[in-house]
Amino acid sequence: IIRHNLIIKNLIMSVLSVSEHPHYVELKLNRPDKRNALNTELVDALTQSFEEYSNCDWVRLIVLTGEGDAFSAGADLESLKRLQSATLEENTRDSAQLARMFDVIYSCNKPILGAINGHALAGGCGLASMCDVTVSVPQAKFGYTETRIGFVPAIVSKFLLEKIGESRARMLLLSGSVISAEEACRIGLVTEVSDQFDDRCAYWIDLFTKQVSPEAVHRTKRLLREIPDMSVTECLDRAVVENATARMTDDCKKGITAFLNKEKVVWD
Repeated sequence: IIRHNLIIKNLIMSVLSVSEHPHYVELKLNRPDKRNALNTELVDALTQSFEEYSNCDWVRLIVLTGEGDAFSAGADLESLKRLQSATLEENTRDSAQLARMFDVIYSCNKPILGAINGHALAGGCGLASMCDVTVSVPQAKFGYTETRIGFVPAIVSKFLLEKIGESRARMLLLSGSVISAEEACRIGLVTEVSDQFDDRCAYWIDLFTKQVSPEAVHRTKRLLREIPDMSVTECLDRAVVENATARMTDDCKKGITAFLNKEKVVWD
């Protein structure tokens, strides 16, 4: 891959558009006629793409967004129709595929910027909740609407609890309520809402590709995945190891040298 071209590669798949740029990749849900609803093909494409780019050294950020005026409306109608006649084995297989996608995204080594270009509902809201930083257009709506059709938002529950806490997660998951982008921001589901959407996304892309250490971000993201299930003692022991080993990295030495010399650090 030639890393320094303006756009290195542009892959247009049937359900997911993948665009590679210097130091970051954009994954765009590409089913605008279906409001970017999740089906088997899109779930597979997202899983494979996050697996691939999570381990690419040149990638410092993954941007997740949607084509058209919706981010993702949740499950595909055809998929919902098939659920009515599917066997337990078939439903288990389908659920496992969805769970694997969320696990791969959660375990991703790279920071994820959610560029929420429109409504994010049900599974689409689940995708939005997996992002590390989320910028939303003001008109977007958010909600886990599964209980309104007799479904259980089981797979996303663990991730949402960690994201916004039990009280707010209970309200959203049990009620199936749809909330505004401003409310989603207030409760921590969204980082910011802006009518300068493109400019704010560009700000975060610049930050993650130029202003922070890729090694430090990777280590911090890994630490944040590990500590929620630890006791205080275990967490502090783990933090001591991370703190000490991070000091020995080239990125840390480079950053400290630049700071002491009052120079701007450039992350190659």
